[in-house]
Amino acid sequence: MNPLTQPHERIRTAVNRARKALDRMDSVGRGTARTRARIRDGLTCEVADGPWSFVADMPEKAGGDAQGPDPGVYGRAALASCLAIGYSMWAAHQGVPIHSLEVEVEADYDARPEYGVSDDPPGYKQMRWVVRVESPAPEDEVREVLATTEARSPFLALFRHPQDVRRQLVINQKED
Repeated sequence: MNPLTQPHERIRTAVNRARKALDRMDSVGRGTARTRARIRDGLTCEVADGPWSFVADMPEKAGGDAQGPDPGVYGRAALASCLAIGYSMWAAHQGVPIHSLEVEVEADYDARPEYGVSDDPPGYKQMRWVVRVESPAPEDEVREVLATTEARSPFLALFRHPQDVRRQLVINQKED
């Protein structure tokens, strides 16, 4: 049996259970997630969120120690994995079998604004993704899974729509 079809029923059951819980009480799906990043040396950054931890750094050519991927890798990985997981989740929920699935994210960047060499806004200039799917299902069913996922993807929404972003500052334990 294909490894991607084995968890199909488990995923479908979990999605249905979550949908029912959220439909009954929307507060079940609301909360605040916290991730902490702390510089440990130079540009090397320890990141922690609940039981998970990892290292982010910059390449040596940018003044880092290359002890981990740079934040751009994690951002692209967040989008790629969010889409891949979402496609798999919605395929299971909609009963569309998937034999293999891969999402590749590309981002065009210009580093000059980050280093103060350009007044252009920092950030990616364009992002694209390629989805490779193998499925015995009709193409229109696969396309529907992709469309449903993309309409509901939280990380795709982060890149597509402006977010309410706020900073709080604490210097020497005094809040601003």
